Amino acid sequence: MTRISRREFAAGVAAAAALTGFAPVVLGQARARARVVVVGGGFGGATTAKYLRMLDRNLQVTLIEPSQTFYTCPFSNLVLGGLRPLQSIAHNYNAMRTKHGVNVVHSTATRVDPAKKTVTLANGQTLQYDKLVLSPGVDFKWGAIAGYDGKAAQLLPHAWKAGPQTTLLRRQLEAMKDGGTFIIACPADPFRCPPGPYERVSMIAHYFKTKKPKSKILILDAKDNFSKQGLFMGGWKALYDGMIEWVPLSKDGKVVKVDPKTKQLECELGAKHKGDVVNIVPPQKAGAIAMAAGVNQGDWCPINPATFESTKQKDIHVIGDASIAAPMPKSGFSASSQGKVVAAAIVAMLQGKEPSAPSFANTCYSVVGPDYGISVANVYVVKDGKMAVAPGGGVSPAQADAAFRKAEARYAESWYKANAAEVWG
Repeated sequence: MTRISRREFAAGVAAAAALTGFAPVVLGQARARARVVVVGGGFGGATTAKYLRMLDRNLQVTLIEPSQTFYTCPFSNLVLGGLRPLQSIAHNYNAMRTKHGVNVVHSTATRVDPAKKTVTLANGQTLQYDKLVLSPGVDFKWGAIAGYDGKAAQLLPHAWKAGPQTTLLRRQLEAMKDGGTFIIACPADPFRCPPGPYERVSMIAHYFKTKKPKSKILILDAKDNFSKQGLFMGGWKALYDGMIEWVPLSKDGKVVKVDPKTKQLECELGAKHKGDVVNIVPPQKAGAIAMAAGVNQGDWCPINPATFESTKQKDIHVIGDASIAAPMPKSGFSASSQGKVVAAAIVAMLQGKEPSAPSFANTCYSVVGPDYGISVANVYVVKDGKMAVAPGGGVSPAQADAAFRKAEARYAESWYKANAAEVWG
């Protein structure tokens, strides 16, 4: 077997992401003006809408997204660390309309009638569909942590949906005294962006190191291991030794109760902690419209991995964070990859053809310091009716030198720029 380098594998992942599911599809005409409605304008939904129109210009594609400006969770941690301004992660839907011919409606989908094939919007509009794609992201399980709800999040921000919450947490960090304690409470799996809390810790540690060097970080975790754990901990030791403490589930790290006013957190076995700035990443579930459409099974939505069509409702596809697609992680890159496959599958199905066998990709960079990046990259295939990891992927080497880590930090910047252009450009 010929061994390939990580750079060659990453290039292969990028190629797979660009071409996934498209080669076998004839770029022809679906039946006259078939209507596809896509709910959610993040990585998954925006990619799906764009690629539907790229594959078949005869399709009538409507994208429903309440926000006129979409702030990405990827790279929002760099905003918290002071490495980027908030506007650098802001994207609009101008190209979606003018370049790709997608009808973009800024409203909230509130109801789905699978029998009538309609979607009702908060603005009173009702849309008919032949195919519906739901990419609603996540909602929070308010109350899963006693005392933590939407109102409490204005005091103890989650910042797990980027935008105003990112700004709020950043301002709290700026106002914190040097020598203070930042606490982050991390949820059990599954949740959006598994490495995200630990990249956030890294970026806040960078900010503290440069601006508030006497400060400390405490991680209270509802699990005993986390994504890229060895790589993160190696980076923390190299860059922020003595600043970060991680308390896992087995050492009473699961937060079960908070007092937003006193900023006190209580853990499952009774330990109590008080911080100067507290960041709660709450337990999560599929976005509300998935529940309204009846495509959920518990907190998440089961799908056919070959097409991401719901196993609960015909002609509804669920992609991104809301879907049950393990071992694919709930990440923006995963959602975009899924969106391309679903676009190709929908075009084929509307033409009365069998969708081609898909493959998917995920590449995720995490920035531990300005010149210290780490990554994971994998390709996924459907095997025996289930999602499976293809051979050849993996994470950054544990013993890489400083030049390698710096290069990965630069790759992370290029990765973000390319992904954003691919989705919203």
